[in-house]
Formats: sequence, C-alpha cells, structure tokens
Amino acid sequence: MIAKEILMIEILTIGRDTFLPFTSDFINFNAMKNSLDNSNQFRFQRYIMLWITLIFLNTLISSCSFGSPKNLADTIKPVNNSKSALLLGNAQTDKYITLLQGKKVAVVGNQTSMINNTHLIDSLLNLGIDIKLVFAPEHGFRGQADNGEHISNETDKKTGLKIISLYGNNSKPTSEQLKDIDLIIYDIQDVGVRFYTYISTLHYVMEACAENGKKLLVLDRPNPNGHYIDGPVLQKEFSSFVGMHTVPVVYGMTVGEYSQMINGEKWLKNGVQCDLEIIPCQNYTHNTFYSVPIAPSPNLKTDAAIALYASLCFFEGTTISMGRGTDRPFEIYGHPKFDSTSFSFTPTPRIGSKSPPFMNQFCFGVDCKLENSFPMYSIDLRPLMNAKKLLNNRDQYINSPNFFNKLAGNSTLKQQIENNIPEEEIRNSWKNDLEAFKLIRSKYVIYD
Repeated sequence: MIAKEILMIEILTIGRDTFLPFTSDFINFNAMKNSLDNSNQFRFQRYIMLWITLIFLNTLISSCSFGSPKNLADTIKPVNNSKSALLLGNAQTDKYITLLQGKKVAVVGNQTSMINNTHLIDSLLNLGIDIKLVFAPEHGFRGQADNGEHISNETDKKTGLKIISLYGNNSKPTSEQLKDIDLIIYDIQDVGVRFYTYISTLHYVMEACAENGKKLLVLDRPNPNGHYIDGPVLQKEFSSFVGMHTVPVVYGMTVGEYSQMINGEKWLKNGVQCDLEIIPCQNYTHNTFYSVPIAPSPNLKTDAAIALYASLCFFEGTTISMGRGTDRPFEIYGHPKFDSTSFSFTPTPRIGSKSPPFMNQFCFGVDCKLENSFPMYSIDLRPLMNAKKLLNNRDQYINSPNFFNKLAGNSTLKQQIENNIPEEEIRNSWKNDLEAFKLIRSKYVIYD
C-alpha cells in the first residue's frame, strides 16, 4: 500500500512525462525485493504498470472538458485569485462561462479585449464556446484605423470569424446580423469621456439587443478617468455619435455602470430596455489607479494622453493640432502660426494618423505634461484659452463650429472661449447641471 500511495502522489504532482521514466526502475527494485522468482516479478510488474496506466487515464479524463457543460465552470479559475488583486470582468471566466454554453455568441471587441496575454475570443473558442461573429467599433478590430476612417467588414485570418464594423453606415447590428445569435458579449476598454465613441457603440448594441430579444453580457473594466466628474452636460439638441446622452464630458462611470444608466433612464429608442447582465470588476473603486495596458485607440498611447483627452479633444473642432502624427498625440498641441514657443513638433504620417493636420509642417506648440500633475481631477481649460492667444488671429481658430458644439454638447462653450470669459465663470456655468447628473449617476454606480 505504501508503494501504491507513493506512486499515486508522484503521478498527480509530477505528471506522467516526468514520472513514468522513473517508474521502471522503481518497480524493478520493489519487485526484486519482494519476489523470489522471475515469473512473480513479471506478474507484479504488469500489475503495477496496468494500475499506473488506469490512474493516469482517469486523471487525464477528469481534467478535460468532456463532462457535462454544468461542470465546466468548476475547472476554470480566475486569472488571479488574490484577495486584493484587481480583476476585470473578462478574467472571471468562472462567473459567466455557464451563460455561454449551448449559446450562439457574438462578441463586440477590439485589440483591448484581452485576458492577460490571450484574446477573449481565443479564450472562449478554446473553451468550446460557439462564437458566430465579431462586431468592431471605431478604429477597427485591431485598433489601427484613423479617427473617422471608414472600416469595411472582413474575415479574421486566425479564426475565420466574420468581423462586422459598427462604425459608419452600420452603427447598429441589424436583425439579419443577429438572427442566429442568442447572446452578445461587450468587452472593450473605454476612457470615460463622452465623445469617445465606444459608449455610442454600446448604446446601439443595447438597442439592437432590446429590439431583437437578445441578451447582452457586459464584462466590466476600470475607467482610467473614473475618479472625477466634470465638463458641460450635453443638451439634447446637440446629440450625435460623439455624444448621445445628457451626461458631462467626464462622467465617472465604468461601461457596466453606464450601461445600467442607459437602460434605467430609458435612453434607447422608444424607451426599450435590453436584457442586461454585468460581470463587475473585483477589488476596484472609482479611486483605483488603472494604467491601461493596451492603447484603446491608436492616438491614446499613454496614461497621460488618456488623462488629457477630455481637455484636448475640443481641438478637433479647431485649426489646432493636438499632436496627431507624432509620438505624443493628446499630450501636446500646436500650430505653424503660433507665436514662437520653446517647444515644437512636426507631424508625419503613421499608423492611426495617415494624413495628420499640418503634415510635414513645423509647429510651435505646448507640452501639456509639463503643465499638469497626474492624475487629473478636472478638465483643463487652459489649452483652449492659451491656443487662442498663441494663434493671435493669424488663422480662424474654431474653424468647425458645428463639430466643436457637438463635442462641447452646447453652443455656450464656443461663445465663452471666443469672448474670453474667465475660467471660473465658465466652470460655474456647469455646476447646476453637474449636480443634477450626479443624482442620476448615483442610482447606477456599482463601485464606491
């Protein structure tokens, strides 16, 4: 019995490949020690080898996923089960795998949909989940397309799955695209800013689910700007794909919380609500610092750029460059006709910015990393005000007024900047709407 127990422990803890080469010598030793003739020794060896083989096969079978679907979750462990470690929703496979078994699944994802070093789609396919197609947001499934660039549908070379773009003419999944789908998974890293279009994609996916009777599973993620709320609240008449809801520029919610608010406030078309389930993050609060490991879009490459995005994206409606075509987009801004400054840059074509503003032109500019401390706790209005001064009427400043107003969510901010209204007065004009929004937000927050 002692020999058998030793063999059992060795197989289970070391494994077949490292243990079995040793087994022959072990058996021969024990056989010679306990038998008086060769025939007994031979029978003893055969008995032990058969016993080892049966144990190995039993261990191998029980560790595989051949059992009933309801037992599969028991074999899946979180990526990190430390009591204090931050766990994203997608890493908690054990909490949602049973929802997917036996279902025809679509995934809304991109390059950020990773569980450590494995893409969510690869992970689910390896677990036998029946993924039928993939929906991709702005910048595409691989996150390399320019802002606003048209993205065609394609087939993923690795998996053979069809990838359908949800940016452009087909912003909402159609009934035809969803006819063979039971459940949609949403797993995209957001940055918590109203004009970042992934939450608009979320809105249309929720609407399609509600209209077609499909379930939506949101795998929640931290919001790197989730620790504060600031900026003008959007007025309904300025709704667009860069701002669909009456929320401030920085709204302080994760995508899971935000999806609950869309549902609860009945912001979907005709007030419909979708069948929504959220897998929350573990060990996360709105004050948890989160460094985004994969750039959520090609021009938000750093934590600083993600922090400054809410402040500098207003320049999209102006003649000012915010560093597209450089190594530091959304950390700097400038213009060829600025007053001379000590900082400068020259935009050139690159991935995510094939034809940047002022391409190959020398620009005087400002390095915002030198003017801010991180994390930021409010939108920085100084760049909008300072750029106007540095341009000094040498070019039209707000040269796309309609788009600027869509980004601002009103027409007031444009007038305030053009009329040199003091920053404090501008901020005071936001206060009442911000307080009203905070009351709405409080109904849907999941985290402290």
